[in-house]
Amino acid sequence: MSTQLGVLAMYMPGRKLEELSFYRKLSIYGQKLGVDVFVFTPDDVDDNRSRIHALAYNQATRSWTRRWIGFPPIIYDRCRYHGADNYRKITRFRQKYTKLRYLSRPLANKWNIHRLLSENENIAPHLPSTVHYKNRKQLEQFLKKHPIVYMKPKSGTGGRGIVRLQRLRGGRGYLMQGRDAERRILPATKVTAAHIPVRLAGWGLQSKYIVQQGIPLELKDGRVHDYRMLVQKDGQGKWQVTGCAGRIGPPFSVTSNLHGGGTAISMETMLKNRFGTEEKVKSIKEAAYTLGLHIAQHLEAKFGTFCEAGIDLAVDPSGHVWLLEVNPKPSRDVFRLTGDLQTYRKAIRRPIEFALHLLEKKAAPKTDTKLLNLAPQSQQSESH
Repeated sequence: MSTQLGVLAMYMPGRKLEELSFYRKLSIYGQKLGVDVFVFTPDDVDDNRSRIHALAYNQATRSWTRRWIGFPPIIYDRCRYHGADNYRKITRFRQKYTKLRYLSRPLANKWNIHRLLSENENIAPHLPSTVHYKNRKQLEQFLKKHPIVYMKPKSGTGGRGIVRLQRLRGGRGYLMQGRDAERRILPATKVTAAHIPVRLAGWGLQSKYIVQQGIPLELKDGRVHDYRMLVQKDGQGKWQVTGCAGRIGPPFSVTSNLHGGGTAISMETMLKNRFGTEEKVKSIKEAAYTLGLHIAQHLEAKFGTFCEAGIDLAVDPSGHVWLLEVNPKPSRDVFRLTGDLQTYRKAIRRPIEFALHLLEKKAAPKTDTKLLNLAPQSQQSESH
């Protein structure tokens, strides 16, 4: 008898699902492992009858069909809500169905994640200096300390609304670049510290932004780069680094996000190009992998069980590894784009294997009651 795994998603405009290609692959791997994958959104739930009009992938016909099902025993939350309406829908769903068992969960926003991780002595040395934006005076003081500063929406996704400020020589103001809320690249502009809040008027700085020490990310050609690490629970319930790959931003971009036009490259190639020696590459990679596992373990201790995190890392010119961001709903396309198909397949398979592990654990005589109610804190925003 097959096990059911529900995938909780969210409709984009036109009732499109953002990650349908990923859900198709998840369904195919699920069938191989004896798991039927059903994709649904809060809009597909019949509250009165406690049933769902879910999508199921038929491999024989290569098509999606609708089926009425009951609530699956475990749910993989992939909701990436854009806009207030979607946020309200998913919050209402989570509040109504608190007893559902979740494979993944929202974490906190960027500011709260930073505060939580700074408590851990193994992680703190890898965190850039970060403050919650308060006012222009605070920003000016921060800019005096750091030659490069990033301003980020604390709940932003995909590089949206990120601004980079670089101090110009001779105290002649700052070079301001970034992306607007639609991911469009903003042309580089010279500004004074006083002009920055004016330029960003309407972006909701006080309530929404963090200010962060910039790590030097530029390659010789001027393009920025970073690394995306995927840390996942395996079929035994243990954290593993599934893989890590480099990302290079398009020209004139301050971010390297693949959705924003970035390109993918293997971690080893990127590190070798920058640092040359095998020994240096090996030590940086080991430091990055250790950091990734520490981050996942610390966040799990704070939030409860979850299955994966995308961890964005930077390596400065000295080889020191820095944490840029944690994403609880990570894509795995970076591995497909580097041609590392073995890692890509493992990245798709692991959430299903972990779901089976949790269900077997529940079926065993001794049940971990801590896992039975994984309702996320609805007041916290997600970091993507």
